[in-house]
Amino acid sequence: MADRIDGFSGRYPLADLGATQGLAGRIAAGLRAGHTVALRGDLGAGKTALARDILRALGVEGHVPSPTFTLVQTYETARGPVFHFDLYRIEHERELEQLGFEEALDLGIVLVEWPERAPGAIPDDALNVTLELRADGTRNAALSGTAYWRSYLDEDHD
Repeated sequence: MADRIDGFSGRYPLADLGATQGLAGRIAAGLRAGHTVALRGDLGAGKTALARDILRALGVEGHVPSPTFTLVQTYETARGPVFHFDLYRIEHERELEQLGFEEALDLGIVLVEWPERAPGAIPDDALNVTLELRADGTRNAALSGTAYWRSYLDEDHD
């Protein structure tokens, strides 16, 4: 329960690809079966790019397509299965049952783009990542979650 009380939050400037990959690597280092990463942000903010970098950091090789049209892509990693969901095209939260969302939460790591489309399905202990595209072309990432994430992500960010 201390995790929920203490919590974690941080802001990360993502000035370039290296910074995004670095953040993805730190997130990936903490991911275990049962973890969910909720990726928020406008179209073009970099949700899929960050998810791809997390998958790469988990050892996924080869083509990593966006799940925009398939709604879910599954990958086998040394840490078990990773399920990458894109909820942009769902109309009702109940559609998640057909996609195997609850089973994915039980079986492995879940990356979710557009979690606001199914807020009731996102676990309370998810790592929340909000990406913002700035006018100068750089991005910012705001992260929040349980205190568990502090040791992986806290590097004196504001």
